[in-house]
Amino acid sequence: MSENTGTLAAKAAELDAADELAGRRGLFTLDDTVYLDGNSLGALPRHLPGRLHDVITREWGELRIRSWDESGWWTAPERIGDRIAPLVGAAAGQLVVGDSTSVNVFKAVVAATRLAPGGRDEILVDATTFPTDGYLAQSAARLTGHRIVAVAPADVPAALGPRTAAVLLNHVDFRTGRLHDLPGLTAAAHRVGAPVVWDLCHSAGALPVGLDEHGVDLAVGCTYKYLNGGPGSPAFLYVAELHQAAFDSPLPGWTSHADPFGMAAEYAPADGAVRGRTGTPDILSMLALEASLDVWDGVRIEAVRAKSLALTDFFLECVEAHVPAGRVESVTPSAHAERGSQVSLRCAEAEPVMRELIARGVVGDLRRPDVLRFGFTPLYVGFADAERAARVLAEVLAEIPAGEPGARDAVRVEA
Repeated sequence: MSENTGTLAAKAAELDAADELAGRRGLFTLDDTVYLDGNSLGALPRHLPGRLHDVITREWGELRIRSWDESGWWTAPERIGDRIAPLVGAAAGQLVVGDSTSVNVFKAVVAATRLAPGGRDEILVDATTFPTDGYLAQSAARLTGHRIVAVAPADVPAALGPRTAAVLLNHVDFRTGRLHDLPGLTAAAHRVGAPVVWDLCHSAGALPVGLDEHGVDLAVGCTYKYLNGGPGSPAFLYVAELHQAAFDSPLPGWTSHADPFGMAAEYAPADGAVRGRTGTPDILSMLALEASLDVWDGVRIEAVRAKSLALTDFFLECVEAHVPAGRVESVTPSAHAERGSQVSLRCAEAEPVMRELIARGVVGDLRRPDVLRFGFTPLYVGFADAERAARVLAEVLAEIPAGEPGARDAVRVEA
């Protein structure tokens, strides 16, 4: 063991011993793998299989249709939304759970253009956005007669103007882990009278968001990353109380009707965030998500953020100590105010390196052509994990010559 390795391992042990969230790891089904891909798919909470067994065997198997009332299935979208709300800084009654992130982005962008003053014809979109958000914004623009203006988040204030009908932005860049200025960009859009839709997929459950505090209009987010809801778990839609009476969804399904069981031919939206619902809730996935949120009981999101920053700082320190100079370059901002809960390293040999890391028990992912992504989920990732990941990365790089091309087979495609 080198002097660097011994010193960093000792430091990791000290940090883990002082970690107020260390006990949370035992709530998850984990092995000795270093799992740094929770920014794509969170780990399984230990109690979740038992809860799902009860849902399937008793609520569905025995009660059957009675469970819509007796087991609370019908109200699950709002009830679970209220459990997520504190994690994103929202008061109750403003989040509804259901559908995918993509569907909710479409609802939110179209609804935002309908909230804007008349005569506006531009939708500003984050030029670095996750591709699906861009595709949906383009479709929304075709539907509503607007045009897309793609700009880097830092350039949004200069691009805003009297023609801006809505703005769609990502809170954290999925490639680099850069945290964008939600308070400042929201305020800039409001100064020209434009509502903003924020995509919180890489920030919900990882850091304080402050939706109510910062006057956010609409927001969407997935629940299978830092919220650990399971593969394909339903997304959430936030509609600020200020806008609920005017929120006009382009997908007005029967469950968002003021009287859903009246089966009226004409649509009349329900009050509140309920009008963000569309069709029949996906109960199995939804109740799995609800159970997964139990791991957050008693957890302060501020403590999660503090550990996230300490973890990513320490990982970068270990990379600098272990990895030969010039083999990787961090594309994640060093400033805490600009960093999410992941570290992205540019590496020319990213594809073969990530395959070998996974084979050796360090699971991250990549974004082609040359970005290694390491997600740090503070509820179950520790400082010893960070040190081991950096050390194994150095070992792999020592065995893979610089400039070695990577085969183009997949190493995961999640956002």
